[in-house]
Amino acid sequence: MTSITLTGVPAATQSPEARLGRAAIVAGYLALVVIYLGFGLSKFTPEEAAGLVGIVKPSPFLGWVYGVASPEAFSRVLGVIELSIGALIAARLVAPRLAFFGGLLSAGLFLMTQSMLLSTPGALDLSKGLLYVVGGAGQFLLKDAGLFAVSLLIASEALAASKRR
Repeated sequence: MTSITLTGVPAATQSPEARLGRAAIVAGYLALVVIYLGFGLSKFTPEEAAGLVGIVKPSPFLGWVYGVASPEAFSRVLGVIELSIGALIAARLVAPRLAFFGGLLSAGLFLMTQSMLLSTPGALDLSKGLLYVVGGAGQFLLKDAGLFAVSLLIASEALAASKRR
């Protein structure tokens, strides 16, 4: 059976802490690949295309896209981008440098979605008190802070692995 060595040290000789860290990295890779597969495929549905409009249109960075493309076309392009990022991250099994670029692209995408917390109406609302600061689409967008961090960890690990090869 083939084993992926993520730290350069065989898993059997690693400390429990190192094995836990290795498991966390593997879980991060799997999570991002599954997320990009699911979200990427969903971008080809009319419901997802329509749902993006309320988040993307107010964005100072992306709102312009609806002047050059329909919601459906933009959603499909985004789907291709997400599926491509997922494939690059999955490529860690054979080409760590590709996963490094996938991790960077993923971090960039999640950084972009974090900026939408500031531009999406109702995402942040300080008027209702601290317990209600993040509401509506903001709750959907807030999870991307964690995915941004996982993306950077994946990029870091993949870069280290590509240097070891």
